[in-house]
Amino acid sequence: MLSWLGKLLRTAAPTRGHAVLCAVVAAVTVTLFAAFVTGLGGQLVARNLSNVALFAGALTAAWGCLVRAWGADGHRVRWAWALVGLGNLSWGVGQMFYIWYETVLGTKVPFPSLADAGYFWMMPLTAAGLLLLPMSRQSVAQQARSILDGLMIAASLLLITWVLILGPLVAQGADGSRVQLVNLWYPASDVVVLTVVLVTLARVRRGGPRPMSLPLIGGGLAAFTVSDSGYAYLTLTDSYGSGAVLDVGWFAGFALILLAARRPGTGAAAEDPRALTRPLGVMLPYLAVLGSLVTSTVDVLRHGMHDSFVSWTRSAIILLIVGRQLLTLLENRSLTRDLEARVEARTAQLRASEQRFQALVQHSSDVVSVIDRDGIVSYQSESLERVFGYDPKDAIGQRLPEIMNPEAGTRLREAIDAISGTPYATQVIELPVRHADGHACVVEVTMTNLLGDDNVRGIVLNSRDISERRKLEDQLVHEAFHDGLTKLANRALFKDRVEAALRRRGDGEVAVLFLDLDGFKEVNDSLGHAAGDTLLVRVASRLGDAVRPGDTVARFGGDEFAVLVDTVTDAGAADELAARIIDTLDEHFLIDNQEIHVQGSIGIALTGPDAQDADQLMRNADLAMYRAKSAGSGLFARYDPQMHSGLVERLQLAGDLRRALDNGDELKLHYQPTIELRTGDIVGFEALVRWRHPVRGMIPPADFIDLAESTGLIRPLGQWVLAEACRQAVEWGGDKPLTMAVNVSGRQFDQPDLPQVVASVLAETGLPADRLCLEMTESVLMTDTEENLAVLLSLKEIGVRLAIDDFGTGYSSLAYLRRFPVDTLKIDRSFVERLSGTTPDAALARTIVRLGQSLGMATVAEGIEQYAQFLALRRMGCDLGQGYYFARPLPAEEAAALLRDPAAVPA
Repeated sequence: MLSWLGKLLRTAAPTRGHAVLCAVVAAVTVTLFAAFVTGLGGQLVARNLSNVALFAGALTAAWGCLVRAWGADGHRVRWAWALVGLGNLSWGVGQMFYIWYETVLGTKVPFPSLADAGYFWMMPLTAAGLLLLPMSRQSVAQQARSILDGLMIAASLLLITWVLILGPLVAQGADGSRVQLVNLWYPASDVVVLTVVLVTLARVRRGGPRPMSLPLIGGGLAAFTVSDSGYAYLTLTDSYGSGAVLDVGWFAGFALILLAARRPGTGAAAEDPRALTRPLGVMLPYLAVLGSLVTSTVDVLRHGMHDSFVSWTRSAIILLIVGRQLLTLLENRSLTRDLEARVEARTAQLRASEQRFQALVQHSSDVVSVIDRDGIVSYQSESLERVFGYDPKDAIGQRLPEIMNPEAGTRLREAIDAISGTPYATQVIELPVRHADGHACVVEVTMTNLLGDDNVRGIVLNSRDISERRKLEDQLVHEAFHDGLTKLANRALFKDRVEAALRRRGDGEVAVLFLDLDGFKEVNDSLGHAAGDTLLVRVASRLGDAVRPGDTVARFGGDEFAVLVDTVTDAGAADELAARIIDTLDEHFLIDNQEIHVQGSIGIALTGPDAQDADQLMRNADLAMYRAKSAGSGLFARYDPQMHSGLVERLQLAGDLRRALDNGDELKLHYQPTIELRTGDIVGFEALVRWRHPVRGMIPPADFIDLAESTGLIRPLGQWVLAEACRQAVEWGGDKPLTMAVNVSGRQFDQPDLPQVVASVLAETGLPADRLCLEMTESVLMTDTEENLAVLLSLKEIGVRLAIDDFGTGYSSLAYLRRFPVDTLKIDRSFVERLSGTTPDAALARTIVRLGQSLGMATVAEGIEQYAQFLALRRMGCDLGQGYYFARPLPAEEAAALLRDPAAVPA
């Protein structure tokens, strides 16, 4: 309830309502003044009207102040308004006694009386309220100056009042000292309160909170002072009577206090640094002193002398002025010392900043130069010698475009002309510059036009050597468009050059040759991937020797190469090149002291109606290459439109695969044993699918697995492999349980029911879940992470084991390994291959083994082909291994025989 009332009082005086109140107060004041001047209604009416108006004015002003105190913010502000309101209320109580004497009793009001007891407390309470107002913080010197200013104003006003009012009153005498004291109290207390108002107003003008309208309060107290002084004089002469014009001053005082109380709050003013130099703040004490000097001087001129009070007061004012000046002098000296210290500190700061800037410029990796419109160097940083090897002193005064090489000088001159007409314009250029030691550099120059800046008056050049960056960029671009193994162009660069050749084609034709090595997989399988890589490098070299200097040779990956013949006269020229390449490859390669014979199948495509762009031309060459490969080894074929029907053959192959899945006679599983490296025992097998096509014969998994994934057949194929492998594992049985590993592709993980499929197969075949290991590539962990994680967790709940195949070739991180429930890491064969040769590198394999050990995972090494590899892996603590060193993938019957005769496994 109290908080609601306080909020209501805070909003009780809107700006428009205050304007209406001002109009009402002004109208009532003018009406009273007119009534008292004209004497309308006679003396009795004027007296009663005055008594009632003053009583109502005092009570109304008291009400306004107390309401404002109730809703004010801050303890001191509430007390300030409350004391001012109590002062008005006290005056109203005194007026009530005055009405009692004069109106009710009909007698003359005695002096002093109970009415004076109420009047007496008006000014003390008001002064106390004003002194409680919160002001802005002041230093000790400012507080002392405020005190001296207040004393000077008080003494001056008191002197003026004494000369004009109090002195004559004392000289006239009274009926007693009490009467005289009370009579003098009114003007003297008014002087004190006015002094408080003026000093407070001066302090408020310097900034800080403004919770009270002091101009209105001061105006009201000034009106009181005039009326109190007149009342004191008329009382001593026994000529005062209620209803006189003098009463309007008291009413106006209460009206102004009421308006101040009902005025909306003004909040706080920002601290004003110019307040100390404003006329009111500085001249107010001296104006009061000047007023007292003029008043006392006029009095001396009129009467020829003045009393001792005036002399002592003037002496006190002089002492206050001297103290004020001494304080000002001391404060000025303190300010001077403070300003000097601040100037010295700022100068030192600027000097340190200048030195720091100079050090940064001189030791920066950039070379900073300042030139004028003509290119003449006016400033050169010392970093020129460190970066480019030249003496900075030699550059001063030189015309920079002229001392550069012609190309760089011309470009610099053009850049200067381009930005010199626009203030603060910038431009970045690259210039070829020669180092002092003679090697060429590429320099990036940032130019800024500061000709209009008085501190520079020149064009600023920030130069940096970007030669290393340019080399790195060229290297990255080269790596992005070239094969990492053979350094030939890759598919992206090859296609770009084909497009360029088509754009500039004239009367000749553009020919594209696609080459695929025959028998390359057998080289990899028999001699290992290192030998295969060496073969690819040798093939790339022979291709480069076979083509013309302007032709482009590219490697697309694996054993696929391509040749771009920019211009051929006819198809026969392309055929001759293909025959020359085949003859070049027909010569044997000597690798690891072994002769290797490989042949190539080449497809040729030329521009024509069905090959207008690079994609069509390359597609046609690819189709022609498959036609040549299907015809036999070491042949070439030129594209003709009928080859497009080969795409239909792919669809036919997909149909054949679907048929093979339906009858199950063509698909077989081969099993590659997993060996415990420590003991040489067989602990499991990995199931690998094989397809013997009734027409095409044995189709490599690489040919039909991708087809199965692209057509969606991988799901039924994977389910068939899983069921057949589990059935075979149960059939083998044996005393020692074997683990059956089955590969699961990423497309199978797209099946939300994969865990249910696995559980159903295990239930049907009777294979314990812990004897089944599902192998996945790292890509499975990196795609659809949350969905795949849910599938893996469901599989772990069934009890199957999980392995990451070809670990180390993907992008999985330790965070993924910790997150996913993986049991086994299969080390990719590329790391195993590094364990053999003249410079074995076991660091990566050892790291993966230790990683698996730290995470509590088993490690399986793939592709073990040599005894040295087997021995190195066993020494570094690898658990299991697979590879041709132990056994190739075997049909079920041969795998069973290997189980019956474990001695056949090398250890």
